[in-house]
Amino acid sequence: MRKLVLTLLFTIILYCGNLFSQQQAYFVDGYHGGIYGHYPMWVTQYMVDELNNHPEWRIGLEIEPETWDTVKVKEGIAYANFKKIAADNRIEFTNPTYAQPYCYNISGESIIRQFEYGIKKIHQHFPDVTYMTYAVEEPCFTSCLPQVLKLFGFKYAVLKCSNTCWGGYTAAYGGELVNWIGPDGTSMLTVPRYACEELEDSSTWQTKAWINSDAYLKACFDYGIKNPVGMCYQDAGWKNGPWIGYGENIKNKSVYVTWKDYIKNISTGRTDDNYRFSQEDVRVNLMWGSQVLQKIAQEVRASENKIVMAEKIATMANIDNKYMPEQEKIDDAWRTLMLAQHHDSWIVPYNRLNGEITWAQQITRWTNNTNEVSGHVIKEATGSYNSGNASNIDNKGYVRVYNTLGVRRIELVEVSLPTSISKQDISVRNTKKELVPSYCEWAGDSVYISFQAEVPPFGYATFSLSDEKPEKSKMLPESFAGNENYTLENDIYKIVLEPSKGGIIESLVAKKQENKEYVDKDNKFFLGELRGYFYDEGKFNSTTDSPAKITVLESNHLVTKVKIEGDIASHPFTQIITLTAGQSAIDFDLTVDWKENVGIGEYRQGENWRNNRRAYTNDRFKLNVMFPVDLPSASIYKNAPFDICDSKLDNTFFGTWDSIKHNVILHWVDLVQKDEKYGFAVLSDHTTSYSYSEDFPLSLTAQYSGIGLWGPDYTITRPLKMKYAIIPHTGKWDHAAISTESNKWNEPLVASFHKEVSFIDKSFLDVDQSGYEVTAFKIEDNGHILIRFFNSEGDESVRRVSFGFPVTNVTEVDLNGNTITKIATNEKSVSLSMPRFGIKTLLLQIEN
Repeated sequence: MRKLVLTLLFTIILYCGNLFSQQQAYFVDGYHGGIYGHYPMWVTQYMVDELNNHPEWRIGLEIEPETWDTVKVKEGIAYANFKKIAADNRIEFTNPTYAQPYCYNISGESIIRQFEYGIKKIHQHFPDVTYMTYAVEEPCFTSCLPQVLKLFGFKYAVLKCSNTCWGGYTAAYGGELVNWIGPDGTSMLTVPRYACEELEDSSTWQTKAWINSDAYLKACFDYGIKNPVGMCYQDAGWKNGPWIGYGENIKNKSVYVTWKDYIKNISTGRTDDNYRFSQEDVRVNLMWGSQVLQKIAQEVRASENKIVMAEKIATMANIDNKYMPEQEKIDDAWRTLMLAQHHDSWIVPYNRLNGEITWAQQITRWTNNTNEVSGHVIKEATGSYNSGNASNIDNKGYVRVYNTLGVRRIELVEVSLPTSISKQDISVRNTKKELVPSYCEWAGDSVYISFQAEVPPFGYATFSLSDEKPEKSKMLPESFAGNENYTLENDIYKIVLEPSKGGIIESLVAKKQENKEYVDKDNKFFLGELRGYFYDEGKFNSTTDSPAKITVLESNHLVTKVKIEGDIASHPFTQIITLTAGQSAIDFDLTVDWKENVGIGEYRQGENWRNNRRAYTNDRFKLNVMFPVDLPSASIYKNAPFDICDSKLDNTFFGTWDSIKHNVILHWVDLVQKDEKYGFAVLSDHTTSYSYSEDFPLSLTAQYSGIGLWGPDYTITRPLKMKYAIIPHTGKWDHAAISTESNKWNEPLVASFHKEVSFIDKSFLDVDQSGYEVTAFKIEDNGHILIRFFNSEGDESVRRVSFGFPVTNVTEVDLNGNTITKIATNEKSVSLSMPRFGIKTLLLQIEN
């Protein structure tokens, strides 16, 4: 028997040896890191020396571009030595983004700016470096990348992150090459995580491709991959040199290659395998619901919104008034936002930067800078409109309202008036001299006026203030508790709250949708219920366990606002619900005032956080805001950067690292019943996770508390604060314009008071009803205007884009600014066509 076993082993070894001798394996080595992640100053010269010592070695680089500023100052000789070889064919820069973001968790426009600013910074140091392949160490992927990468001049991509899968990985699919098909139809030749590339045994951070092991290569050869390739981007600071050996001792006689050399010269170079990569093929999991990550995500979202709004309003003022913002400050605002989007800030928020403050603390500083600059630019830009050209000298001033979206909007705005305005009734009129619904409020010496503003697409409307008596806000200080239900309603909705069950929504009727009742009254859960598993108590707790008090904060012809006060497991919570006339979104402002840290999650995670089984992954047990709605056989849709994902998941739940599912909500998630007659969308003020299954209603993750990634205790140290909105609607997400509604929620109208200003309305761009979004509108260095469109809801038919200012030339450009084509214009409009989820960037030359 022993002889037979030895014979079999010898046969297997001989087979593998013959197999490997007949077929060649390849390996891509490299470095990942940077001045903010990890990059000791000795690394630069070390790379130069190791490349000199090992001529067969090749490296891919994923180094934060700003790193080279520091290296140049602190290690001038090493910097000069590296600069001499930076464009060598043995080196490939594979991720030039400014701060190595995960991509799936930020806006599409932010992704573009990450590449734009990163490439510019690298070219400041190494002007001859080119970009051919996108490859990363961590799961920095999102479905729209083929289109974005091609527009930046990339030819290839890699979907492996073999050695750093702490935060997730991509789905296993395909063989040697695939055509990665983006949501808009763009195709990019890509090395996938092979279908045979399994997750590593006894590891929760690697796939089997990380070291070109015997088992990995055999699996590849058996699958029919003729030229298998492995990958490991080492952390900058590791002193390993060539990762799998050098000289005659390279593992399995693998050959070091760069990605561009491998794909262009070694691989088959083409394929018929079209991989329609879904956002759900990005299998990622972070500490969703933890207090620290929630705050980071909220801060990043707010800054993303403010900086693009500042650029848009500044450009309007530039066209009208020649206002020029300080570009250095805008660049710095983008810089600090991009650093806040760094993948490390999201996966290791408690780590310290340079041994000082934590990532989380630094992100607050970074986003505060972005917000301060954005606010300053908006104030300057709107202030540039102050003039003596007012047409009505008998009024108390003017309010100008700016709309940064390409659709006409009718929404409520509030503006603070100067203290010089006396405490008397003030009315609002539009440029047609029509009285606009409004009301005033006084708080001490401050005067606030709220009114319903109708504003043209991508422009502004002006309103005059005068001494007339409007309909005032009628405050109703009544409170309701116990078994007495309370009804709040407006022109669109009728909502019944049940205080005896913690203030849950007992009924939600959409008046303009054939009085559709959205509440699933047969469900064991309740609409608006907060529910989570408190593992130290060993049970689920819910806001329905105790009664709540309901207080009417405001009730008038424009706004109905109520406050719900209750508790969950003795911890007080408040939830403010706001109905606004003419607005389809119902707003919620939630606060849970935790008395102390409590454990919330599936169980108390011990020191074994690296184990495959994890307490912080199954969102069913986290504190959830629940939305059980009556939508039979429903489907889930969710937005992603420059994409909308049609979910194919039966459920969102998983409890182990090797079974991660994509349960991420970027801006919104939408539940649509099978016949597509009705739907129910949820908007979130931050990137987080959602839950859904046949026996579990659509829910938004609100809180997790316990040990998590990298071992720290993700504790509760302050109140939970989050905002969300719901939109009951007819039709699918595109018919209901959910992306547009989300954009309205994220880019609210901006109102400014002017003592004197031209009493006019203006639209700079009219793309109303086209399904196009304006993601960027900014001033270029040469004085031209850059506009970027994203087709989020429209089809491929030709659209007419009208300009409200004289345009002499229109050029479609790629994301590097290179001309794609000249577009015919009659000085007032152009015709555009692009596929759904396509993006187009136009450069406008305007009359001086």
